[in-house]
Amino acid sequence: MEDCSGGTEELEMFNPPPEGKIKEALLKLSTEANELYLNSQVPVLDAVPSPLEFYRDWVASNKPVILQGVTKHWPALTKWTPDYLRARLGEKEVSVAVTPNGYADAPNGRYFVMPEERQMKFGKFLDIMEDPDSQPGIFYIQKQNSNFTEEFSEIMSDAAPEIPWFSEALGRSPDAVNFWMGDERAVTSMHKDHYENIYCVIRGYKDFILLPPTDSPWVPYRAYKPATYKETTPGNFTIEPSPGEEVPWICIDPLNPDFVSFPQYRHASPVCCRVKAGEALFLPSLWYHHVRQSQGCLAVNFWYDMEYDLRYNYHKLLQSLSWLREPR
Repeated sequence: MEDCSGGTEELEMFNPPPEGKIKEALLKLSTEANELYLNSQVPVLDAVPSPLEFYRDWVASNKPVILQGVTKHWPALTKWTPDYLRARLGEKEVSVAVTPNGYADAPNGRYFVMPEERQMKFGKFLDIMEDPDSQPGIFYIQKQNSNFTEEFSEIMSDAAPEIPWFSEALGRSPDAVNFWMGDERAVTSMHKDHYENIYCVIRGYKDFILLPPTDSPWVPYRAYKPATYKETTPGNFTIEPSPGEEVPWICIDPLNPDFVSFPQYRHASPVCCRVKAGEALFLPSLWYHHVRQSQGCLAVNFWYDMEYDLRYNYHKLLQSLSWLREPR
């Protein structure tokens, strides 16, 4: 993958480092957020709180937390072995994202590149998970269109169509329920979502890098031309430009941040956590996140649309201030 820090003269910067008094105010905001209410580590709760407690302590305060016990009653924790999944779903056609580098929905050079989407039998996908070198490319089930309810209905009874206590806390049902399984080389590039997210790991683990919304001034964006990967011959992928408007996306790799090109990122305060099988991460709306996983990791997540209230207004204001550059 090409380094997204290259070609600064060709790609528009969306939020150059803020300067002067605006920068001082934004720095104070980040510092005070860390001192007043954010945690330096993601807390772990060994029991699920009541809906009211959870909303008060975590949703309303917009803070992530790892929960144990959310999925303890799910048969999936013990039943979702390769043999079981092959027996239930082996002949089922499912949507699989394929990339040459493990980065789907991510910048590559001047482009924001979507994966090549293939329809294949789930049994074939399991074969690739068991022997990743048997096929060129990196395979990941990651279609975020409520694919669990749309493509994996045969095993939904092993898990759940929603998290009842969380639905009660928010007063609504999930907008989407997604099934994830993939190669350990597959990486989810840093981004944020407008959803309250309960991410449940069934097998293996997920590694998250998280940044709070108050770090928005320090997260650099660029505009990328849309494109899609296409495998032209076995193992050889091209980037095919797509029609449409440019895509604003985060252009720094939190695993290896380029502080020379993006010095403002030094002010960010990333928090790392590992979510293991049987655990669930509450990932609040508007939090930036970057995700890696173990080989063949299985997970189900539930997206609940966020409230577009004063908090959202404040976040949009913060973004606007971050994009301003005061006169010297």
